[in-house]
Amino acid sequence: MRYSLGVVMDPIAHINFHKDTSLALLQAAQNSGFELFYFEPSDLYLDGGCAMGSGRSLKVFDDPARWFELGNPSECQLGRLDAMLMRVDPPFDNEYLYATYILESAEREGALVVNRPQSLRDCNEKIFATAFPQCCPPLIVSRDMARLRAFHAKHRDVIFKPLDGMGGSGVFHCKPDGANLGAILELLTDRGARQIMGQRYIPEIKDGDKRILVVDGEVVPYCLARIPEAGETRGNLAAGGRGEARPLSDRDRWIVQQVAPTLKERGLLFVGLDVIGDYLTEINVTSPTCVREIDAAYGTDIGALLMSAITDRLAQKG
Repeated sequence: MRYSLGVVMDPIAHINFHKDTSLALLQAAQNSGFELFYFEPSDLYLDGGCAMGSGRSLKVFDDPARWFELGNPSECQLGRLDAMLMRVDPPFDNEYLYATYILESAEREGALVVNRPQSLRDCNEKIFATAFPQCCPPLIVSRDMARLRAFHAKHRDVIFKPLDGMGGSGVFHCKPDGANLGAILELLTDRGARQIMGQRYIPEIKDGDKRILVVDGEVVPYCLARIPEAGETRGNLAAGGRGEARPLSDRDRWIVQQVAPTLKERGLLFVGLDVIGDYLTEINVTSPTCVREIDAAYGTDIGALLMSAITDRLAQKG
């Protein structure tokens, strides 16, 4: 049986062919026999209570000079698609939120949405990790500057970051001397108007911020360690980090065991865990990346694993 798959993503013409995970997933879907349809967030709408989209048929190619071909736009009832991938990058702003409501309508009307729209809303990528305190470093979420200062005074070496950033944006390392602590907290909290996170600094960041991918509760046995460039504390590739693929450690696998059952329960089929040293720091549910780098290093086909999980779910629906 041939299934249909819609993807909601940022403009496909502007992606990085060599690194983009969404493209890798779409190539795997096409290879698995899915008929592809392309939507940008602005293409989604509700007609009464019906989830709709102005979609275009999509073909993808393993060619850096020409990696996609789009058909003409046509109106599509989203619930009639077998599955949909939500692959829009953060920030998780109101427009992202509204898209999840439309996709939730599509889900009610019959489409399998990956990841589940309600869980995209419920599982803030910073705060969701705190549901597994046995895996996390000492941390605080607050907008109270006195409380945040006290956390720094206790742990002395602290990372402060916004709750809605990506790619290392807005991440500050506040060292034991407390230099610029007041300015950092004023900026991140907007003088006490916004909640932020503080985490005890993990010195193992020098060995890399590991991205571990979990597909339908099963872990990919390799990760991508994103190693900061000299003078940086952020390993994110978008912040200049260097990627190095590695096998998982025993501790990495233990962390996944703690988290994976909850991911399955919440309909989170494709998730990226961020682990520094022995600690879980974030759970990425919106648009996890690093597939291409791991596939290239170890010959895996992570996209095919996800498509197999989606196909299995669709077959169970009958």
